[in-house]
Amino acid sequence: MQIAFLGTGDFAVRSLETLARAGFEVVRVISQPDRPAGRGRKVVPTPVRSAAERLGLPHIQTDDINALDFAATFGGAEIGVVAAFGQRIGPAILAGLPRGCINLHGSILPKYRGAAPYQWAIINGEQTTGVTVFQLDQKWDHGPIWGCRETPIGDTETADELHDRLATLAAELIVDTLPAIVAGTLEPRTQDAQIATRAPKLSKADCEIDWAQPARQVVRRINGLWSWPTATCVFASRTGKRERLQLARAALGEQDSQPISDTPSGGVRSDGAIQTGAGSVRLLEVKPAGGKLMDFAAFSNGRDVQHGDLMVPLGTA
Repeated sequence: MQIAFLGTGDFAVRSLETLARAGFEVVRVISQPDRPAGRGRKVVPTPVRSAAERLGLPHIQTDDINALDFAATFGGAEIGVVAAFGQRIGPAILAGLPRGCINLHGSILPKYRGAAPYQWAIINGEQTTGVTVFQLDQKWDHGPIWGCRETPIGDTETADELHDRLATLAAELIVDTLPAIVAGTLEPRTQDAQIATRAPKLSKADCEIDWAQPARQVVRRINGLWSWPTATCVFASRTGKRERLQLARAALGEQDSQPISDTPSGGVRSDGAIQTGAGSVRLLEVKPAGGKLMDFAAFSNGRDVQHGDLMVPLGTA
């Protein structure tokens, strides 16, 4: 079968590599244009473009897939495989390909339809998540499902780590499912709209931590936001020094139901954990402003973090 692969981000790379190495005929790879990245804002290739070049696959880039000439773009492709592409694919393409387009999504649909599915799965305290391959239609993450793979979410697993595991699961799923889809030996099932949930795009506005929330919610938010947009607060030392601090990984501490009387929410307890509205949080990894990712123990030793220090919201800096 001849495949057109549409993808841009890291999540799509493993699937493209696995399809190519498994002997599937990828006749065209399409990604969004290269964009500036990093502090220097240097233009860098998209992850999928880089993978296509490594694999020797024909590749084009476009900021509007629907504006391209269909025949010149898709040639004799029978089906489109879409993963982390970042553009809505219009009806002309879906109808023009004999088998339409199938999409790889980082959740068990219909839960977590949207741009940040695995992040919200962690933030909302899900114990399991997974990947789904479904038939694209004109509604967002709505089409019939061809197959799913599930996986548990670790207690301290970050969104970045879950992303990488889901990318591997997606690659395994597409290689196992695609031949049956094309052969017509697999029946899709309709999504149950009654249990659909949303996973909206995250932004910098989501990075604030409310230490007055219960510890479980704080831990989930920290882990689910790493490495973007990243849970962020200000470390306010009892000496008066303040320092912006990104929180990369956390675990539950003592789960007392009420704050310790002399430790406010966001305060460092005598055991080194951070007090919340109910229970405490143990910070495991942090990234100081302008610094590198480090164990919180190293940060704590370097700043002499003690009972009486505070983690306060950004707006109070």
